[in-house]
Formats: sequence, structure tokens, C-alpha cells
Amino acid sequence: MKTLKYLQLYHALREEIVAGVWPQGTKAPSKRAAAERAGVSLVTAEQAYALLCEEGYLEARQRSGYFVMYRRDGGYFSPADDPLPRAVPAAPTQQGEAFPFSVLARQTRRVLQEQGEALLARAPGEGVPALRQAIARYLARSRGLSVAPRQVLIGSGAEYLYGLIVKILGRDRKYAAEDPSYEKIAQVYQAEGADCELLPLGPDGLISSALWKSGAQVLHVTPYHSFPSGVTADASKRLEYVRWAERPGRYLVEDDFDSEFRLSGRPQETLFALAGGKGVLYLNTFSRTIAPSLRAGYLVLPEDLLPLYGERAGFYSCPVPVMEQYVLAGLLDSGELERHINRVRRKKRAENTAQAAPPP
Repeated sequence: MKTLKYLQLYHALREEIVAGVWPQGTKAPSKRAAAERAGVSLVTAEQAYALLCEEGYLEARQRSGYFVMYRRDGGYFSPADDPLPRAVPAAPTQQGEAFPFSVLARQTRRVLQEQGEALLARAPGEGVPALRQAIARYLARSRGLSVAPRQVLIGSGAEYLYGLIVKILGRDRKYAAEDPSYEKIAQVYQAEGADCELLPLGPDGLISSALWKSGAQVLHVTPYHSFPSGVTADASKRLEYVRWAERPGRYLVEDDFDSEFRLSGRPQETLFALAGGKGVLYLNTFSRTIAPSLRAGYLVLPEDLLPLYGERAGFYSCPVPVMEQYVLAGLLDSGELERHINRVRRKKRAENTAQAAPPP
């Protein structure tokens, strides 16, 4: 798949920032200079710089240019930020208009007509191949992830997948999650017999001193939109998480909650991609994008964990009904899910623009 020019420029500039060519606080080259050096248009450079700002590598300052925000050391052992207050307002339960019921009904009728009695057959434990393939293609389009369908496991929602992670990695490991975080994360880990430590969350992600002093071997984070605080881990923090997981025996669980409804249509870089697919388990569900009643989600395993999954959990049956899996595959492959997500994004961008506009 050909990489878009603005993403090529983004990756080149990001590599220079991470390597320390432009230290934190220094002024980055102008968009025009970057465009001329790369031989691309100014519009392409603007797209690349917008993504670098959105990811937290750069900051645009009015009439001053762009400045580097990335901390090359990832914040290791730097003076700790104050943790967030324990009591925080809950995140909204809705992100805009509901998924069109008419589309869901039409896809269900199509599946009944096309699959017929095949819907009565038992699904493989990992999930229906059509859905695993559709999710792999969807992740490539929407999140820039290159994964094989064999790495995708289907489960009945986030809580089921949390429990599956413990079955794969083992209850003898020490787990850690954000504080505050979705309360069922720690509850499920503990119910599965694992020790789960809560680490304080700051305004940019987990507080570095607490992270590195922790004895955790499995770190569960929600880097895009931690619930209920709404905290998004900045670029420095995401790289810090990946570096933390590079030590032997450590794993990251990347819970990509709510990432679909970012206002920008550009794919935000995942921990899975930053780590090259090593040491990171990636999960998400369809609860926000379609409906909470649709108890279906997916877990993407690194290649090296597939044998361990087969040994420890491969004998479990898939808990998601076969018909629902085919319906989801159809919504993904037809583009209906992405069209709905884009409608919600446009609506929220318009609402934000209206709120930011000065009064008449």
C-alpha cells in the first residue's frame, strides 16, 4: 500500500525529532523550508505539520512558528507532575448521532440472505475468518496498522478481552492500570487472580516516577482517551511507554477506547505501530461506534504470542454469535462504519467551530 506524501514527510520529520536533531524547546524549520527540502507542496507540508502538532511532537505558536515539544528522554525520572484529582467528571456516554438502525437492519437482512444455513455452524474459537480479515483491513485504513488476520481475536466486549489477556499472559504476572481509569479493568484482572496496581495519571499520561518504580510486568493504558479523565498521552509519553515495554518480560495493553471520534481524520500513531508490533496487545470494541448492546470487540496479538494463545486459550469457543460477526464484517467492508464515523466527526467539528466563533 502506497504511503501518502504527507505521511512520508511526517515520518521523516518525526524521526529527526525523536533522534534529537531538534531538541525540546527549539524552533523547527518552517513549513516552506521543509516542503522545499522534501520536494513536496506547501499543502503537503501543512498536513504533515498538523499531524505532528496533533501527536504532540510540535506546537504551533502564533506569529512565531513551530516549536519542539517532544522530550527525548520521555520524561524519565523528571520531577513528577501533580497527579490528577481522584474525583473527575465522567466522560460523555454518547459521541454524537447513533449508528443508523436502517443500515444495521439492511446489513442483517443481507447476511441472512447470503449466508443462510451457514450461520448455524460453529465459529472458530478465534472468530469468523471474514470478520478477522475485515478488521485487519479496517485497522490498516483507519489506524495505519499492518496486522495479519491470524493476529486478530474476536471477543464479547472489553471485559471478556481483559480476561483473555490474563489467560494468555498468566495470572502470575503483576499488572498495572491508570488511576483513575475504567474501573472494570482492575476488577477483571483481579477477578482472574492477577495482582493489579493502580498508577497515578497526570495531565499527559502516567507519571514517570510511578511508572518506573512500579514492579508491573503488564501495563494497561488508554493512550488516546483515558476514561473518565479524558487524558490523551502526548508523543513523549507514548514513546516512554514503548521504551518501558522493551525490557524483557514486559507487555503493553493498548486500549484504543474512543480513538475513532478524534476530530482529525488523520490516523494517530498507536503504541502497537510505534513498537513495530512487538510487546503490545491492541484492543478495541464496537460499543462506541455502533451500539453498547453489541457485545463484540477484538484483540490484536503480537506474532510471538500466538503460540502461547493457542496453548493457553485456543480451546475456548468464540462467544460472539456468528450472525453478528458477519454483520460486522459487512459494515466494515462496505465502508458503512467509516461513513458513520466521518459523519459524527463532521458534526462535532461544526459544533466546535460554532462554539469557538465570536458572538455576533
